Amino acid sequence: MKTAIIGAGAAGCFCATILKRFLPEAQIDIYESGSKPLQKVAITGGGRCNLTNNFTDVKSLNQIYPRGFNLMKRLFKCFDHQATMRWFEEEGVKLIIQDDHCVFPKSQDAMEIVSTLLRGMQGVRIYTRQRVKEILPCDNHSYKISTDSRCEIYDNVVVTSGGSPKASGLDFLSELALEIVPPVPSLFSFSISEKEDITPITELMGIVVKDTEIRLTGTKFKSEGPLLITHWGMSGPAILRLSSYAARWLAERNYEATLSINWLGGMIEENVRKMLQQQMDDNPKKQIGSIHPITQRLWHYLLQKNRIEPERRCADVSGKLLNKLVASLCNDIYHICGQNRYKDEFVTCGGVSLSNIDPNTLECKKHRGIYFAGEVLDVDAVTGGFNLQAAWTMGYIVAHSIIQGQVTLLNPK
Repeated sequence: MKTAIIGAGAAGCFCATILKRFLPEAQIDIYESGSKPLQKVAITGGGRCNLTNNFTDVKSLNQIYPRGFNLMKRLFKCFDHQATMRWFEEEGVKLIIQDDHCVFPKSQDAMEIVSTLLRGMQGVRIYTRQRVKEILPCDNHSYKISTDSRCEIYDNVVVTSGGSPKASGLDFLSELALEIVPPVPSLFSFSISEKEDITPITELMGIVVKDTEIRLTGTKFKSEGPLLITHWGMSGPAILRLSSYAARWLAERNYEATLSINWLGGMIEENVRKMLQQQMDDNPKKQIGSIHPITQRLWHYLLQKNRIEPERRCADVSGKLLNKLVASLCNDIYHICGQNRYKDEFVTCGGVSLSNIDPNTLECKKHRGIYFAGEVLDVDAVTGGFNLQAAWTMGYIVAHSIIQGQVTLLNPK
């Protein structure tokens, strides 16, 4: 049996590792357009490799997989986060679970995950700097793989080429006549523009507000959690989740939108007004800048935004000004004027439509013997180890689908 894997990322390399373990005599070739395998794994999680999540806070998979959650729910029945953790621990990788439920190697070194997978792929041929140009169906359900310098026929082809920010990145699949969902970026931070007559909020770069609730006005897209103010705008888990949920909507609008921020999480205006009024009533002679319900620098920024001097006594804050402050705390408005790539990690939504595949095996319905796994499919997740978990799960499912097919061939009924 000859199997070609297109893409030496997490899904492709994990698939190759499982295949080689169960079918040691099989020929497995990986084609990678980059200079080395597992490059993205090596940098994920800031070089520490957030390889999965313990899913403790996940109430529903659509919270973390905006696209493909039904497929992942099905596949997790065969190989979930617990199976992933168990597999790596059995390979000698000690793991730790952080307070945010993200799972890392105890060494805090992504290269431990890379070396573990490379060790499991001994005997697998990896061709780097080999961009696949086309996949051509041949007789007897075999397929010809062509690159600039190689051409070979395989019994099985596993496409794990990752996400591509442009549809042209999937041109090598054109001969297969598949339905493709146009890919667009996901997981990005927001560039923010403000009125020229006030100090921009980007002057507060580095401030993290741990409990926010944010939304895109006029839509149902919302998120919550920590928000980071940056020198270009806003980032952090809340922003990244919102960018994932609204990835296609934002792309259609050229990343121009209105962002509403509740700096106090889920607090409603009525309760915020009571809280502020009580603080001012209790401290009438104190300056309004000193009773900050949020971090002081951000509070002073909101005062400046509402043309309120921080030195003003609480007793001198009118009901009208109080209403402005309540609105700023609960519904602070900013203009999104573009997207920024998040660190070195790049995730896309879109790709090969899930309508093309058998959801149990990830095999192509039109072309038996071709499988898809990882971000090349229209499946993506928010941050927290969920994208890598999808890669491990799908790589495992494809490997076992191929193994099961080979066993059936060797032992026909």
